[in-house]
Amino acid sequence: MSLSRVENPCFLLFLFVFQAIFILILYRGGPSTVFRGFSDSPRDLDYSKTHDVYTNLTLFTPAPSEEAMPYCSARSPIRVGPLTITFRVLPTERMIIQKNPFVQSGGHYRPPHCLARYKSAILIAYRNQEKYLRHLLYYIHPFLQRQQLSYSIYLIQQVGNGTFNRAKLLNVGVREALKDEDWDCLLLHDVNLVPENDYNLYICDEYYPKHMASAMDKFQYTLPHKSFFGGVSALTPEHYMKMNGFPNTYWGSGGENDDIATRYPRAGQASSRTAPHLGRYKVMDYSEETETQDPWRRPPSRHNTGKTWKDDGMNSLEFKLLSRTKHPLYTNITVDIGYVPPFS
Repeated sequence: MSLSRVENPCFLLFLFVFQAIFILILYRGGPSTVFRGFSDSPRDLDYSKTHDVYTNLTLFTPAPSEEAMPYCSARSPIRVGPLTITFRVLPTERMIIQKNPFVQSGGHYRPPHCLARYKSAILIAYRNQEKYLRHLLYYIHPFLQRQQLSYSIYLIQQVGNGTFNRAKLLNVGVREALKDEDWDCLLLHDVNLVPENDYNLYICDEYYPKHMASAMDKFQYTLPHKSFFGGVSALTPEHYMKMNGFPNTYWGSGGENDDIATRYPRAGQASSRTAPHLGRYKVMDYSEETETQDPWRRPPSRHNTGKTWKDDGMNSLEFKLLSRTKHPLYTNITVDIGYVPPFS
C-alpha cells in the first residue's frame, strides 16, 4: 500500500526545506539580499592577473539632466576584481586631482551618470603620514567610484605631539560626518591599508557590524588573531551608537580593536566578516614613518570593557574642534582631544 503525498518522507523533507528558505528570505530582506553573495562576487579570482584601478572610469559620463537621472545599476558594470597595487612611485596631489575630475571639494563624490543607491563616509584617523595618505587617496577614490557610491572622505587629525588616540579620533569623525549627511555606512579606515579587489563593497551589512580587512598581505592574508576587528570595518550609524562607539581611553596601545570586538556582543549585536578572497589589503610600511604603536598587535588590556563600555564612548566624548577645512580630495578635521591622563 503506497503512502499518500502528505505522508511521504521525501515530500515532507522538501516541504520543510522550502519553508526554511522562505523564512530566511523574509528575515534577510528579500531574495536579492539572500543570494547576493552567490551572484555578485566570483570566488575564482586570479590575483596574478590584475587591472588598473582607473580602468573604464571614463565610461561614467554626466547625465544630460539630473531630473531624468536613473538609479545606478545594482551591480556596477565596470568592476573587474583584482587590482594592481604598487607603492613604488609616490603620486602627487595634483596627479590624483587630475585623475578624479568628478571628486568635489571636501573629497565628496556622487556618480555623474546615475543616482547612488548607497552613501558611505570614509573616516581616517591621521597624524603625520603624508606618504600613506597620498597612496591611499590615489587608489581609494577610483575604487569607490567603481562601485557607484556616493561618498566623502574625512581625515581626523590630532593636534600636538601627545600620544596618538585612534579610537577617540574616530568617535570625533563619526560625530562630525553625521552633521553633513545621513550616511548609510561609516567606514573606519586605517591610512596605510589599500583594498586589492573592487568586489569588496564599501557598504554596510544591514544587520551586523562588518569587518572588511579579513586578509592582509602583512599576515600572509590571514587574521593576526581570531577576534581581530581592525584595519577597515563598516558600521551603520545605528550599529555605532548602539555599542557607544569606540572607547576614548586607549592612548597609543592599539587595543581599541579588541575593545570593539567585545562591545558589539555586549550591545546585543553579532558581527560579519568579508570573505578572505575579497577582503584582501596591501599594507604600506615606511620604516621612516613609524607610529608610536603597531595598531594590529594585541597588547595586554588594562580596560574592563564589560563594565566600562556603556560609559566610555560617544556619550563621554569631549574634544575641541580647531578647524574643519575642505581640501580637493578630503575634508580635514583638526581637533584637540587632550592628553593621556597620568597613570593611564
